[in-house]
Amino acid sequence: MTQVNLLAISPTEFVKWLKSCNIHRFHLALDQKNGQVMASHKELQSLADFINNDKRDFMGHEGLFFQVSEKHETLQGAFVHRTCRGQAAGGVRYWSYDTMEDYLRDGMRLAKGMTRKNALAGLWWGGGKGVMAHNPDQVKTDPALREDIYQDYGRLLSDLRGCYVTAEDVGTHVVDMANVFATSRFTTCIPAALGGSGNPSAPTARGVVAGMEAALEFAGMGTLEGKTVAVQGMGNVGSPLIGFLFEKGVSKVVAADINESLADNLRAALDGLLTEDQELETRIVAVGNHDILAEECDIVAPCATGAILNPATIPTIKARIVCGASNNQLEDAARDDAALFAAGIVYVPDFLTNRMGIVNCANEAYGYVNNDEFIERHLERDWQHSVFRTTLQVLETSRTGGLAPARTAMNLADDFSLQPHPIFGHRGVRIIESLLEDRWFENA
Repeated sequence: MTQVNLLAISPTEFVKWLKSCNIHRFHLALDQKNGQVMASHKELQSLADFINNDKRDFMGHEGLFFQVSEKHETLQGAFVHRTCRGQAAGGVRYWSYDTMEDYLRDGMRLAKGMTRKNALAGLWWGGGKGVMAHNPDQVKTDPALREDIYQDYGRLLSDLRGCYVTAEDVGTHVVDMANVFATSRFTTCIPAALGGSGNPSAPTARGVVAGMEAALEFAGMGTLEGKTVAVQGMGNVGSPLIGFLFEKGVSKVVAADINESLADNLRAALDGLLTEDQELETRIVAVGNHDILAEECDIVAPCATGAILNPATIPTIKARIVCGASNNQLEDAARDDAALFAAGIVYVPDFLTNRMGIVNCANEAYGYVNNDEFIERHLERDWQHSVFRTTLQVLETSRTGGLAPARTAMNLADDFSLQPHPIFGHRGVRIIESLLEDRWFENA
């Protein structure tokens, strides 16, 4: 067989290659004894070698598990980072990737980010992420296709025995979570009609507002009242965020998105609700256009895709504060965090403020009460681990120690993430060891 550079081909080409090798499921899992990632199949060891040698995105991930969907040649993955505090938890993303390297890197970054987010939020969950690579030969919006692939994803979760619990993320909707739930109990954010907490976008947006308020106080800039905010993305989180900002009294929001219908929906939702002193400006931009980051404003809020803070965009930023909802905003965490810090821009790390979706999901299994204190305390100012207090702590420690805020927050989160679950200990890694012993990938 001709040697193929698996990292360079697209996920769709990779799926075809897998099928030619008669591989339906596989894993890249960390051997706890020798500290090396090993592939379930010898044909895939080159991917394990790439991860072992990577210094940017790999950080001791306990296990990466994959399958090809039954009908639609869609690559589906469950990325488990660290499970000391409990089961790996994080949403499943349905997105397009040019290469397998892009796909693997995004999954590892997202899973690592969830470990930190869950730890800083005080949740007894570890970090994980689901990633499904869109097959461009398929119609992404087809309800029948989505039902098939999300039910397939649920079967993957069931066969992983609970080492990873999924939720909603970019490209995934509440109805998709119902389809996952149809084949697996290891999911949250299912529809309210099925006993779930539904779409977590509004709580997530509230957390971002709390982070903005902390950054403004830290910078000596007062409150949100009268401020101008530039928002990249008018989707699930960006749209409610803009509504909350106007409720807080901001004078102007400039919002950009690639989807004109989202802008239409936002304008319709806010029609008649703004005061005479408030203005909403919406812009439709091409894919890859990040001009909104260079807007003259007080705060820039990235609420679309990740990796948009980089050497090309950071020098253009005019805002004093960057605080948004999108995951993995820094293209290179160390490089770009330092660049923002050197430029005097107050950067609020995304995993500090966009926690409320996963907080909402974490409480789902414990039932519902009105004005739930276990939700609201994250959004108040007096709880030690609230978004506001944690953000202030990180920014002040960053200034005192001369270390950029993302690195400061990561250090704090990494310390928390190593604390074992008070009841079950490090059970997640034992589940993974059981999966490997039982050759789970053969039970397709």
